[in-house]
Amino acid sequence: MSSVQTIEVHTAPAYEVTIGAGLRRDCGARLKAVLGGCRIAVAADSNVAPLYLETVCASLRDAGFAVCSYVFPAGEAHKNFTTLSAILEFLAESQLTRTDCVAALGGGVTGDLAGFAAGCYLRGVRVIQIPTTLLAMIDSSVGGKTGVDLTAGKNLAGVFWQPAAVVADTALLSTLEPSVLADGMAEAVKYGMIADDALFASIERGEPVTADMIFACVDCKRRLVEADERDTGARQLLNFGHSFGHAIEKASGYAVGHGAAVAAGMVVACRLSETI
Repeated sequence: MSSVQTIEVHTAPAYEVTIGAGLRRDCGARLKAVLGGCRIAVAADSNVAPLYLETVCASLRDAGFAVCSYVFPAGEAHKNFTTLSAILEFLAESQLTRTDCVAALGGGVTGDLAGFAAGCYLRGVRVIQIPTTLLAMIDSSVGGKTGVDLTAGKNLAGVFWQPAAVVADTALLSTLEPSVLADGMAEAVKYGMIADDALFASIERGEPVTADMIFACVDCKRRLVEADERDTGARQLLNFGHSFGHAIEKASGYAVGHGAAVAAGMVVACRLSETI
């Protein structure tokens, strides 16, 4: 495979997931053909912004986009209506129109929040996903699920809002803490268990994360999302381990990461299945 790989997701509308090293530096040029000329509001959390926000914004400006940015506190505890409201107010203050775009630069929390904001603002503006974690690259940035947590539980409010494009820069994985990378690997294991024997075997062998592994995970998700965009049938396979996992996350006050919780949830689900 080439150093830059693309996968087209045939939803309504269709979009491309682009995977490769260094893409953050030329994301503006790559997105120009998709978006045309518009204003882009980039949302990032307080962990990601110091690392990548300026590089991404500079690339977008160099491609001719008008750019503004909003930074919110990092962490699952801030994935709520308070942060969502603040992002929406920023979009309004920045005078974004229906022809403009929101870009989610970060992990799953950022993607969910910014995607939800884009789906709500002016009853829907385009969103670009620029994932910075393995979990976001292989799972949450693809498929159009967005949302926030409620007191009653995780991801209980949200919308289905497919991105206009996903740009996954694999070079960003080198900056992740081992625990964050492990979170993403839990979702890779999930894909292997539900849909890809070869992927699961490569993980069992302890092979390192590669662009080809990311491609394989995204391709698994693509197939299930295309078959069931609204999560009423086949796509529910992607929730393997998540019911128990979400309960573990909430019970821990979100001190347990999503991937670690899902990994435990998959173990519980497997053990439960043996008793049926």
